Amino acid sequence: MEIISAIPEYIITAVVAAAFAYGFKFVESLIHEKTLHVKTAQSKELWSFLEQIAMTAVNSLINAPMTGDAKFDKATTIVQETLNRQGFKNVNLEAINTAVQAAYEKSDLTHSNDPVFAAIAKAPNRANKVEKAKG
Repeated sequence: MEIISAIPEYIITAVVAAAFAYGFKFVESLIHEKTLHVKTAQSKELWSFLEQIAMTAVNSLINAPMTGDAKFDKATTIVQETLNRQGFKNVNLEAINTAVQAAYEKSDLTHSNDPVFAAIAKAPNRANKVEKAKG
């Protein structure tokens, strides 16, 4: 008789253990998903901050009497120092170089914002058509 009365207790224990295991797996995957979302948002904000710093550094060096390589190196150094002061010590140097290069391309040092140069770049090259016709 004792065994018959213990069966419901064993079933309840097994159900509670299974529910606990399922709940733990569900919460674990939920926490993992939220962690990935937070890391993505942090990376996006860090990249935005990096672009702003790079643009400021490049714009501050526009009229500096330096060569282009020296300006690039100086802008990279400025960005690294600023990130270190703000507590971002794990930013890859390649990412900093990419941000400085992008800021340089958007700045007044290049003609990327000039509509005339943009039109020239998009215009068909008639010299290529003449060469193809002759060849």
